[in-house]
Amino acid sequence: MNSVPLTKYGAELLKEELHQLKTKERRIVIDAIAEARSHGDLSENAEYDAAKERQAFVEGRIAELEGKLSSAQVIDPSTLDAEGRVVFGATVDLEDLESGQKVSYQIVGTDEADIKVNKVSVTSPIARALIGKSAGDVVEVQAPSGPREYEILEVNYV
Repeated sequence: MNSVPLTKYGAELLKEELHQLKTKERRIVIDAIAEARSHGDLSENAEYDAAKERQAFVEGRIAELEGKLSSAQVIDPSTLDAEGRVVFGATVDLEDLESGQKVSYQIVGTDEADIKVNKVSVTSPIARALIGKSAGDVVEVQAPSGPREYEILEVNYV
């Protein structure tokens, strides 16, 4: 099985979700199934069917999270020494050469990616263009709207 890269923060979020599912959600589902069973005939019991469906979802998500965490390669960006190069976990300050707009992205694992908080997946076009580059380099990114050029202003490991 391939290792899944995760930042230290991303691994903590997955562990918290797993703990929540195992300690709270699982108990809620078990109680809902018991309640639905107490209503009698299970063949036409919508509450029972819904509870069993929720149980399947919760157990599936638990298995998925356990698998990801067991194969995770947890990387703490603050301990990286990549000599100013863009690597997994780095936060990169960029300037769009066409518009002059400045933006900052952290390169994270696919499970952590959230463009709303400027976290891009290591598999995204922009991250693939940035990996291995340093401050001062200009990169071309194939965006959906067409090619865009960015200058790397700064690379941080926080």
